Amino acid sequence: MTKALLLASHPLPALAVTLVAAGLALTTDRPLSGVIAVATAILAGQLSVGWLNDLVDAPRDAQAGRAGKPLAAGEIHPAIVSMAIALAAPAAVLLTLLSGVPAALAHLAALLSAWAYDLGVKGTPFSVAPFAISFGLLPAIVSLGEPGAPWPPPWLMAAAAALGCAAHFVNVLPDLADDAATGVRGLPHRLGPLATKLAAAALVLTASALLAFAPPGPPSTLVLASVPFAAAVLAVGLVLGRKPGSRAAFRAVLLVALVDVVLLLHTGVSAG
Repeated sequence: MTKALLLASHPLPALAVTLVAAGLALTTDRPLSGVIAVATAILAGQLSVGWLNDLVDAPRDAQAGRAGKPLAAGEIHPAIVSMAIALAAPAAVLLTLLSGVPAALAHLAALLSAWAYDLGVKGTPFSVAPFAISFGLLPAIVSLGEPGAPWPPPWLMAAAAALGCAAHFVNVLPDLADDAATGVRGLPHRLGPLATKLAAAALVLTASALLAFAPPGPPSTLVLASVPFAAAVLAVGLVLGRKPGSRAAFRAVLLVALVDVVLLLHTGVSAG
């Protein structure tokens, strides 16, 4: 049961977002205990989002025959997952209160946005909006926990939002056909595979440019080089990705997104 519960939480995305939040917290003056509090709160929130997603999608996952879906396969009872959500969701907000009320409110807003996606927004033309909101608020959740509760610079939130939107487009790509067959028609489904790939590439490149050029002061040589590197990787990926069945574009976007995360952590939440 423990393994099934873990698999139903979307563990890899949950861990990735948690590590990014912890990395951002490390760029502040928090003690280690404060960093751990941020990471634990974000992890609890991400677990609640993943569990709710699989709980709502279980009938569609079963219809599409998707592997690695314990709820759809009947490996875990929905009541257990519901209980896990009921524990993780309030725990996420309560743990963020250790960073202060403004941070907790920002985290609550991010979670409400993510839960809205799970509960139906994913099947609308606005499916990308929760990713823009929730990921855009991630630096704020960390920054608002600092003395004086300062907001991070708008360009940093915009870069995080662009990364979140790109994650949505990339994540949906492999499931476009299955989703369409089960009645899910979010924005990527309406755009189609090619436009979705182009949108994801444009978004991660936008994040690269914001993180390289928006911080005050001249960028270092490595940071400066990241933008043409990202553009070249995406160009090659999109060209190779024109072949049927190729995942080159998908991998190119993921590689640039990884570079963007490094730039994000290098910049931190306190850059003015």
